[in-house]
Amino acid sequence: MEITIRARRLVYGLLELMPSPYQRASLKAMLALFLCAQGLALPEHANHKSPSALSRFLNLYNWPTTSVIRALRREILTVLLDRRKVGRKPILRAIVDLTPLQKSGSFEGLAGLIHVLNKKRGLQLVVLYLEVDGWRVPWGFRVWRGKGSASPGTLALKLLRTLPKALTARYRVMVLADSGFCGVEFIEGVRRLGHHAVVGARKDRRLQGGERLDQAGSRGERVYLQGLAVPVYVAAYWLKRDGGREKRFVLCTRALSPGHIVRWGKRRWCIEGFFKTAKGRFSLDRFGQGSRLGVYRYLLLSMIAYLLAHWGYLSHGREVLPRWGAAARTILEEVLPQTVIEGLLMEIEKRSALLRSHGIEVRVDGCKI
Repeated sequence: MEITIRARRLVYGLLELMPSPYQRASLKAMLALFLCAQGLALPEHANHKSPSALSRFLNLYNWPTTSVIRALRREILTVLLDRRKVGRKPILRAIVDLTPLQKSGSFEGLAGLIHVLNKKRGLQLVVLYLEVDGWRVPWGFRVWRGKGSASPGTLALKLLRTLPKALTARYRVMVLADSGFCGVEFIEGVRRLGHHAVVGARKDRRLQGGERLDQAGSRGERVYLQGLAVPVYVAAYWLKRDGGREKRFVLCTRALSPGHIVRWGKRRWCIEGFFKTAKGRFSLDRFGQGSRLGVYRYLLLSMIAYLLAHWGYLSHGREVLPRWGAAARTILEEVLPQTVIEGLLMEIEKRSALLRSHGIEVRVDGCKI
């Protein structure tokens, strides 16, 4: 099925979940804001709805957020299952990472959610990001609630458990993560789920014999970490950093060559590109809602917009792919053409005095098609 048809079907399905025409209009306005891809998806920048109306839509109105998530995942699952090729099971890369959505000031409605981690204050988001054959999907997220709560590794395992059996049966799942997820609980949890993991590791990580990881033998050596029952295989590489080189270590629960392990470890970096795009283009870190529900819905809509724009990105089918802004505009015109037209007409009306001052008059009439 054509990608734009899938995108249209997804958006129309989400609109049908809205309990009233008023809320359907608000959802259209929010998606149009995000798909402008300018990093300015705030209610005050909307043309079709007032800021107060969109704030109520995010924070107060009783529309089914859970049903939206389920509809989104059903469509994603359909896309990924349709990618199945004949032959050996393809590999699904499940990348987990923690990113801060930096905030300053007081957020009374978000008590217990704003924390400082690695000298960055804000909402600490654990994200599960799927990648297969060029298709990239933000599958889900959890908020780290600070020390004493579930660790990022525990939250990542909860996200991995949400992957449907139909998906894990069709694909071999390889979990990729950085050194923040190198704990015993996370690695053993991934193995219990039947997946393999490739994770970064600090050089001072201790082995069962007491020696440090950087004192291990040859590349690709099988070792046992302290407290970890399953063996792991070690590889290392040099990373250019701050004008010098830094030695990085990668652990894999599957017996692979050192070069293969390093290549898998580097593939984790594509989630950094997602974070950069989601924040810079789709306003992931620009939320200003005063309630947990409002923030959750805002983040959800931002990730839906990223997914739609990515499908627009793929729909061009050219060797030279368009930029994110062009891809987002393409999909916006495909799935919400009426909203685009209404915005254009509003802009013409707003600039009518300027047009007349230059001897231009614009008249718009409907026509039968």
